[in-house]
Parts: sequence; structure tokens; C-alpha cells
Amino acid sequence: MLIWARDRIYRDFIRLAAPAPTDRILDVGVSDVINDGANLLERLYPLPRQITAAGLGEGGAFRAAFPDVGYRQIMAGQPLPYADDHFDIAVSNAVIEHVGSREAQAAFIRELSRVAKRVFLSAPNRWFPVEHHTGLPLAHYNDAIFSLACKATGRAHWLDPNELILTDIGDLRRAAPPTRRSRTGYTGLPLGPLSSNLYLILD
Repeated sequence: MLIWARDRIYRDFIRLAAPAPTDRILDVGVSDVINDGANLLERLYPLPRQITAAGLGEGGAFRAAFPDVGYRQIMAGQPLPYADDHFDIAVSNAVIEHVGSREAQAAFIRELSRVAKRVFLSAPNRWFPVEHHTGLPLAHYNDAIFSLACKATGRAHWLDPNELILTDIGDLRRAAPPTRRSRTGYTGLPLGPLSSNLYLILD
């Protein structure tokens, strides 16, 4: 199911962002944990030399797994080390829910839109029946029940906003900069408003 969701997100990226072979792509928030669900762009995009990846770690495992992709270490909450419109497309997958606050979400999206002409961002949908990070079913539909369930199952660290902010499509719409044309929708496992993932595109 994870691979199916990943592949659908990638297909929506190709359809909505419409990357050209010459487009320079920045992927913000790549993971040094190498598995079939992480780093979807690097796994699937046929032109890896067009990608620059940015992550919080030193990137040793990432560089080994994707040697044709450029890598740059960045700092959480800091401006990206690139000039305005340096890239054609900025991509971020499953990062926005970890930036710490709604204000930080808006700032993160603004920074992506500063360094790239187009932005494609995806995020787990908080209304998917199983919460992505904890694996708990349905409890996250109510904040108080989710708090109790996390504490009871040894997952209390996910209650820290710096670790997780449950995010829905309205949150993405509100975080989008008003100066850019934005579109949102559902992607991943297709269940309508309960789909596994969301996307936001700015162009």
C-alpha cells in the first residue's frame, strides 16, 4: 500500500508540475533512512542529475543510494541557501507536518516558492483512517482521544508539535502564499476526502 501511494503521488507530480527534461528540481526534506517509501522523486524520476536534494543530515546514506543526485545539507527553520527562482520546481514530500507550527508551515511554503518557479508539495492527510506516523486507526479524528492513545501505546513523542502537526487540505490552503496561484487535491491511496495524501501546487 505504501508503494502504491508513493507511485500515485509521483504520477500527480508529473501531471501537475509537468517537469521538462531541462528543469532543475529541488527536493527539500529528503531522508537518510533508505526504504521503498522514502525519497520518491529520487527513486522514480528518470533524470536524477536534474535533482538537487536538501536534507537535515549529512546525507551519507542518501549519497550512497543516489549517487547521481546532488545533495545539500540545510538547517531546520532557516532560509534555503539559494537565490530567488534558482530552480524551476521545488518538491517536498511528507515534510510540512514536521515543521513545528501553522506559522512555520506557511513560512516553509513561502521559502519553497521563493527559490522555485513552481512548487509541488505532498503531505499525509490527517483524515486518512490510519494515522501515518503512529499507525493508530481512527484515534486521530479526535485530539483528546489521540493524545490518550499515543500516551497509552508509548507514542507520546508524536504529540510534540515539533514532531507532528496533523494536517488537512484546509491547512494547506491557508498556508499557501496569497501572491501565488495555488491548487490543492487528494493523492496517494484514493478514498476521496479520506485519501491517504494531499497535494499543494503553486505556479
